[in-house]
Amino acid sequence: MNAKEAAGIKAAEYVEDGMVVGLGTGSTAEYAIRALGQRAEEGLRITAVSTSIASTQLAESLGLRVVTLEEAPSVDLTIDGADEVDPQLDLIKGLGGALLREKIVASATTRQIIIVDESKLVDQLGTKAPLPVEVIPFAWPVIFRAFADRGLQPVLRNDANGVPFETDNGNVIIDCTFPSGIDDAAKTESWINALPGVVENGLFIGLTHLVVVGHDDGSSRLLERG
Repeated sequence: MNAKEAAGIKAAEYVEDGMVVGLGTGSTAEYAIRALGQRAEEGLRITAVSTSIASTQLAESLGLRVVTLEEAPSVDLTIDGADEVDPQLDLIKGLGGALLREKIVASATTRQIIIVDESKLVDQLGTKAPLPVEVIPFAWPVIFRAFADRGLQPVLRNDANGVPFETDNGNVIIDCTFPSGIDDAAKTESWINALPGVVENGLFIGLTHLVVVGHDDGSSRLLERG
């Protein structure tokens, strides 16, 4: 068992019968989805709301019932991964390309559990991972220039074929590196989202209630928002 799997299995233990559960996206969230599939085989009954096409396909292949937010607009518990977690349990998310749907589901969730390994813990956001920003295709050159003018280091994300990565929503992503990290995450989230053409950014501020940190020995520890 690796650290990601340990975190995913532990987080799945918080899911109770009858819950509406948000399913995150990415390699760590996949372990939680598989753990929930195993629990469903053992009799757990849940309804799932997924944050990506990939997670929907995985969940349905495991026998989980996946519905839309129209059918279940209120989510009891969401389990998702993160690219960075700071001491306040604020996050950078989006390297998996699903940040917009992840934030929508998080905003509709009563309790959000984030699952990570130790490498994702940082003292300051933006020190290890770039900040993904989802942008409508028409606007990306303008947004790109706005980031560069602020002294940041933007990169238009490409897929494995070297063409611009397309999200499930048909948008592109600019990965923005902050040379000195992000000093004020809330203000940064605000000014980025105010740029015309930006759909959403990967700063998740005040949305996380519990972080499960997995270890390679199969153990885990919990970080709770104070």
